Amino acid sequence: MYEPHTPEPSPPPPPHSTAGRAEHAVSWLTEGEEAERTLAQSLDDLPNERDDRLARMAALLQATARGLDPRAAAVWADVPEHLVHSWLAQDPAFAAAIEAATALARAHGAQLPGRRTPAAIRVAVLAVSRGADRNTAAQVAGLKPHEFRKLRKASPLLEVLVGAARARRSKSSPSSYLRRRAGDTAPSGGFRLIQRDNP
Repeated sequence: MYEPHTPEPSPPPPPHSTAGRAEHAVSWLTEGEEAERTLAQSLDDLPNERDDRLARMAALLQATARGLDPRAAAVWADVPEHLVHSWLAQDPAFAAAIEAATALARAHGAQLPGRRTPAAIRVAVLAVSRGADRNTAAQVAGLKPHEFRKLRKASPLLEVLVGAARARRSKSSPSSYLRRRAGDTAPSGGFRLIQRDNP
C-alpha cells in the first residue's frame, strides 16, 4: 500500500552558528513568560495578579533605565502602552521609580539622541516577533527606518535576528501590546492566566 512521504523536519542550526545564535536569542526574548509560569507551577500555583503586575513594572523600570521611552519600554515589558500610562497616573510609587530610572539613564548618557543600543535592537526584534513590520519595529525602538535598514545591511547577525523573529511570530499568538491604529481588529489569543487578588 502506498504511503505518502512525509518530509523530515529541518534539523536545528548548530548552536554556535549565526542562525543558531539568533534563534537562541529570540527564544530567550520571547519565552520568558513561559519560564515565569513554570516557576509559579513549581509552587503548585498560578502567578497572582500582584506578582504579575510587579514583574511588569520591574521590567518597565529596567527598560527605562536603559534609555527607552514609554512606548519602547512597553514592548520590552510586554505591557499595553495605555496600561503603562494608567499605572503612572494611579501609582505614585511607580511614577517616582520611573522618574528615577529616567534620571539614571540621562545621567549615564543612555538617552543620547540617535544612540544605537542593544536595548533598542531588543525592542525592534521583539516588535517583529509580535507581528510588526520592519519599519514599524524600527520606529517603536526609536530608530529611523532607513537607519535600521543600514544597520541590518552592515550586520549579518542582526539581519538573521530579524529573520528569526519573523519566523517566531508564526509559531506564537500575536501580541496586542503594539499600538494599533483606529479600525484595526484586536488579535486573538495572547491571554495570560493569572490568579486574581482577593478584594
